[in-house]
Amino acid sequence: MSNLDKTTLTVDTKSVDRLARILGAFDENLNFLAKELGILAYVDGVKIRLEGDTYGVSLGAQVLNALVKTSSAEEVDKGKMAYCIELAKEGRTEDIFALESGAIAVTARGKQIKCKTVGQKAYVDAIKKNTVVFGVGPAGTGKTYLAVCMAVSAFKSRQVEKIILTRPAVEAGEKLGFLPGDLQTKVDPYLRPLYDALQEMLGLETYVKLMERQVIEVAPLAYMRGRTLSNAFIILDEAQNTTKEQMKMFLTRMGEGSKMVVTGDITQIDLDGKDSGLVHATDILDGVEGISVCRLTAKDVVRHPLVMRIIHAYEKDASAKDKRKERKALDKGEKDCANNAEGE
Repeated sequence: MSNLDKTTLTVDTKSVDRLARILGAFDENLNFLAKELGILAYVDGVKIRLEGDTYGVSLGAQVLNALVKTSSAEEVDKGKMAYCIELAKEGRTEDIFALESGAIAVTARGKQIKCKTVGQKAYVDAIKKNTVVFGVGPAGTGKTYLAVCMAVSAFKSRQVEKIILTRPAVEAGEKLGFLPGDLQTKVDPYLRPLYDALQEMLGLETYVKLMERQVIEVAPLAYMRGRTLSNAFIILDEAQNTTKEQMKMFLTRMGEGSKMVVTGDITQIDLDGKDSGLVHATDILDGVEGISVCRLTAKDVVRHPLVMRIIHAYEKDASAKDKRKERKALDKGEKDCANNAEGE
């Protein structure tokens, strides 16, 4: 790279506290930014100096300037830094400011739960505004966790009288009846993520009391048939493993004063060739008044940054396979046409 290609920009964080929040422990956030964009970054007092190619330095400055304006009250971790870089690459730096909304819930230990991506915020806003919401996306996007947070928030504010958790029992060919124990024991392994989120939000003691009073109800999807669920916040998890008939049955259980959130990942369907009720429902119900379909992507993953890269790799592989199938189909069509021509 010649000197003409090099640029130097300085970002003023304006305070030591804000600088510390942006840098992270042992400057890991700044080092991550520099590595991702292929530039150099130095700390000079409360300023950050960026050096390198014009494109990388410009993106880095956009990210840092946005974080300076938004990080006065909360920490910046590597995951948020990675997400902000993705937004900057897409020319969506302004979307960073949309993440500065208030907490959607508070855990039993007083930790505030906030949306970490634009997709998550749209998902939460949809739950607030609509009666039925489909949250579709890959693992790590917070679909289930945020749904539980909203359920607990609705219960605490007395918008609903109970929380109902359900999911289809489709796991490696096993059926609930073959597992030992009563119904609760049979269902527990399938709903562990929901339990963990509820315990974090409510605290173990309150969670146990609400379970004993059946204010929180857990049941496999098959046990929903024939019921009318009123004044409840109902979460259907792992919905990609429902059949079309099961999904229709579930959606028609809703009674007065209830809200439903349906979550699933259509890349992890375990139905042995059957059509997924989640795919079918999102196709025919998208646009229906009172129903919202939120599609989260790899950019909304809030786990380790490596998870985002893993998902991207699988998506790239799936896309490549689809193109190979199309190419084979075209080649076969051309071959058939040629054979027919020779036959004539």
